[in-house]
Amino acid sequence: MPHSTASRIIIHPITPPEGSTYDIGAELRNADLENISPADAAVIKNALYTHQVILFKDQHSLSPKTQYEVTRLFDPAATGYGHGKTLDAKRSILHPDLKTIPHQPQVQVIGNGHVAEFEGLKDVTLKHPHHKTFHQEAISEEDDRENTRFYRWHIDAALYDLEPPKATSLLAVKVPKTQYQNLRYDDGSGDELRVPRGSTAFVSSYRMFDLLSEEDKEFARTTRVQYAPHPYIWMSPAKSRSDGLGLISSGLELPTSRLPPIDDAKINILPMCWKNPVTGKLALQIHPSAVQKLILKDGVVVDDLAEVREIVHRLQRPGIAPELVYPIDWEEGDFAIFNNRGVLHTVTGSFLPEEVRVFRQCNMAASEGVVGPDDE
Repeated sequence: MPHSTASRIIIHPITPPEGSTYDIGAELRNADLENISPADAAVIKNALYTHQVILFKDQHSLSPKTQYEVTRLFDPAATGYGHGKTLDAKRSILHPDLKTIPHQPQVQVIGNGHVAEFEGLKDVTLKHPHHKTFHQEAISEEDDRENTRFYRWHIDAALYDLEPPKATSLLAVKVPKTQYQNLRYDDGSGDELRVPRGSTAFVSSYRMFDLLSEEDKEFARTTRVQYAPHPYIWMSPAKSRSDGLGLISSGLELPTSRLPPIDDAKINILPMCWKNPVTGKLALQIHPSAVQKLILKDGVVVDDLAEVREIVHRLQRPGIAPELVYPIDWEEGDFAIFNNRGVLHTVTGSFLPEEVRVFRQCNMAASEGVVGPDDE
């Protein structure tokens, strides 16, 4: 451990390009992640909750064990899996996207293409999620190379039984560098955004809350969200809106009879607004695809799924406007950590089968619940 009581870490907030107004993202320099002092840990934790997405460059030699330990800085009592024990359930929409590292099971491998051997995994084929498998309407094959969509705006969370992780880390191991793509919302707004191909896009849920009218802020502060049991299996036949922000209601969700056994005590009912532990600001933090019901201040339950989705989409859509999106332009060795309780994120882009892309991801179900607007 370093003997100095002061941290050498320097924080450089990300400067948005012309036309963008997002206020998240910071690069942390001079960090030795293999030897984090208490002072370093304090700087890193404060930076995450101030900037929501923090980036460490040139972390090529970072081990899965260290990635796990750094991710645990934000919740030292957390040890389990962020997406729960159904992570590899065959019917879950998450199943094709995640492979678990045998010697560090809290860390998963995601990416694209065939990998002969990596961290104890042998002969695996990774598949970058493509919107054509999830959206109701897809970009045409001939336009697909130049254009892309937000795949699925989400929070990393099981949303059944387990508490949402506090932080997620991503390490870019192998990145095929290619052209930018035109990201289309295709929702009638005409909104578009230029993004690096394969970028992970982030938006601030604090900004999303701040954009609400006073009436909607009061609604958000006093409403609770009930998530579907086994949500990633429940939603598996359903299709997404073209902006990736929630599902289209066509009655395709699986009925209770086709889900694994349900324990009502494990159903997640969470505040619509989550409080930042450092700034105290409120985030409009909803997983739009997994939501099933809304519980209003007076106890009334809104359980018409189409109505629930329309309400949530109306509240969240201003927060994903093009100027508010921070798309990371990944380079090999980039190590990013994001505040999973204060941002939404999504995959973008598409890769050919022969283009190999390898990332490591880590998050753990939290050891404590979400802090709502009225919680201390």
